[in-house]
Amino acid sequence: MALYGAAAAVLSGLEARQGSLKTLVYGSRFQNVRQLYALVCETQRYSAVLDSVIHSAGLLQAEKKLKPNLAKVLVYELLLGRGLRGGGRWKPVLSRHKARLQAEFARLKVKRCVSRNEDLLESVPGAAQVAKLPRFVRVNTLKTKLDDAVDYLKREGYSYQGRASGLDELQALEGKRFFLDSLLPELLVFPSGTDFHKHPLYQAGHLILQDKASCLPATLLAPPPGSHVIDACAAPGNKTSHLAALLKNQGKIFAFDLDAGRLATMATLLTRAGVSCCEIANKDFLSVSPSDPRYCQVQYILLDPSCSGSGMASRQLEEPGAGSSSQERLQALAGFQRRALSHALSFPALQRLVYSTCSVCQEENEDVVRDVLQQIEGTFRLVHVLPPWPERGLRTFPGAEHCLRASPETTLTGGFFVAVLERAGGR
Repeated sequence: MALYGAAAAVLSGLEARQGSLKTLVYGSRFQNVRQLYALVCETQRYSAVLDSVIHSAGLLQAEKKLKPNLAKVLVYELLLGRGLRGGGRWKPVLSRHKARLQAEFARLKVKRCVSRNEDLLESVPGAAQVAKLPRFVRVNTLKTKLDDAVDYLKREGYSYQGRASGLDELQALEGKRFFLDSLLPELLVFPSGTDFHKHPLYQAGHLILQDKASCLPATLLAPPPGSHVIDACAAPGNKTSHLAALLKNQGKIFAFDLDAGRLATMATLLTRAGVSCCEIANKDFLSVSPSDPRYCQVQYILLDPSCSGSGMASRQLEEPGAGSSSQERLQALAGFQRRALSHALSFPALQRLVYSTCSVCQEENEDVVRDVLQQIEGTFRLVHVLPPWPERGLRTFPGAEHCLRASPETTLTGGFFVAVLERAGGR
């Protein structure tokens, strides 16, 4: 409870203009200032979203003694953070309201036609953004064709500029001009801040708001129609719908995720996107047996496991204040990622796998890939993909340059990492 109380006190201090964020955090009596700083930053970033969920759920009306800023911190941890690890006397209170809060959060996502938590920020006026990045929009080929989507947008007054020749053109985008991405098919690029949340093509599932880096995993996995594919940590589902589009709804996607709430949102999104080849399971991928006959034809796996999210705006781990908790969490995540990758590579028919994270941390990226490759001793190899991509993996081991990295500075996207592995001697 000490952390949550301290965070609520800092938020109240900011509202009362008692000092800067850094001054209030360092002036608190909470020992781990790095942990406190991160929690306050994230709660502030999602403030408007949290206010909406708390209001819709009637939390403050039902719990008269719960102060608004403490409620905001507790609900952030419950829905967007690491879960309530403390909470004192408020933990059982929040537990009573958990289902309602989760339902209102899921309803807000559906209402605003978003799948990722961070996309909620883009639909909230005044939400903090670290960089002005282009708006990437994937044309959902399960429901429409690229040319038809472009023609529709042109009739609305948008000016199509053809295929972009480089990042300079995307940085200079303004008004109603838009490009086709230079590398990824069916990906349109609009000026930063272009809002499609209420657009009829988006609401009908013809367009998917998806960062360019997030489109890399399915694109590089490239399963042909008719394939059997596992999406190991699937929610909230943008990559799953992309896989289905590549498969043309022919074949099978086995999608696993442990979070029932996120899977419910995912099911709604997949229905809107016209996905019919996906079997969703509320299950830990690590508990899925590679010897199960249902997966005997799985040749492709997309593994995008839980990560620190350090590549997402304002989620950098390197916050002021040294402390061991973030590093400990990073090592715990990397341990899970190694287990998940090793498990995925044990499926007997597997030929090609994509490992990806929205993290910029070497521990979760190159180090995980290196360690697992050493364990499997030549069974799989890294594949050099997308030679024109401007940012490669950190050269921490031979072959790391085959991996891809993404960042706002070099690719105009969120921070991301992708590695493609193929069975040695395979196709």
